[in-house]
Amino acid sequence: MKDSSPPEFSPIYPLSNHVPLDAGRMALVLGYEGAAYRGWQAQKTGVSSVQATLETALAKVANAPVEVVCAGRTDAGVNATAQVVHFDCQVTRSPYSWVMGGNHHLPRDITLLWAGLVPGDFHARYSATGRTYRYLIYNHPVRPAWAHHSFTWIHQPLSAELMDKSAQVLLGERDFSAFRGADCQSNTPFRYLSRIEVSRRGVLITVEVEANAFLHHMVRNIVGTLLQVGAGKNPPDWVSEVLASKDRTQAGITAPAQGLYLVRVDYPKDFGLPVFPKGPFFMDD
Repeated sequence: MKDSSPPEFSPIYPLSNHVPLDAGRMALVLGYEGAAYRGWQAQKTGVSSVQATLETALAKVANAPVEVVCAGRTDAGVNATAQVVHFDCQVTRSPYSWVMGGNHHLPRDITLLWAGLVPGDFHARYSATGRTYRYLIYNHPVRPAWAHHSFTWIHQPLSAELMDKSAQVLLGERDFSAFRGADCQSNTPFRYLSRIEVSRRGVLITVEVEANAFLHHMVRNIVGTLLQVGAGKNPPDWVSEVLASKDRTQAGITAPAQGLYLVRVDYPKDFGLPVFPKGPFFMDD
């Protein structure tokens, strides 16, 4: 008889560890659904952001103000399964207290997954060696009745094979000006893209992209361009022409935010951060 019992849950952070850590630089890993927020970055009063919501919750645990720095500032509506932040704290708290206490004060669409003390030279953004995003597309003629904030619905048939084939010209160190958002503040349009893969599982198409870093709207603009190929509106070699043009107006639309997830941030092993399944939870790693 097939075993139908649920798998054993093995948390990466020690739930039994109530021993306070020395004050110092803390790192946290968290996930969130971005639909209710105007992006990661704290903004003017009255505008909801993931950063401000997280800082408010952590301040209640610390009994003092907390300012966090993240690995990647996601846009309005964008999700994350493994965002990484750091902050300097002058109080002693255990990993259990940061995770469970923080989650007690957070809304249900933001969840802390892990907490730990890290070396003083750790920086959530500048210590990162790579980042991975996933873009999820529900490809079916009829709109779904559930999970509208979990993926983007595209009703016309798409060829994941053609999308994947055309995307490979983006690998390597490239000038991604054609996929750069108008509000991008980066000093250079060059990024090193180490992997891009488009795959299909039933009605779900996944675009997974790994790079050392990303420009503003870069992943969503790449996906919007690949959608043109997948729908048969442009040939696969058109993506190469768009890249060479260095002209944003030559590329496809900016794909909607709700399909995008920050799923992994890579760091040197010496920092001791855990590696989580990429997620979201309803997908294989």
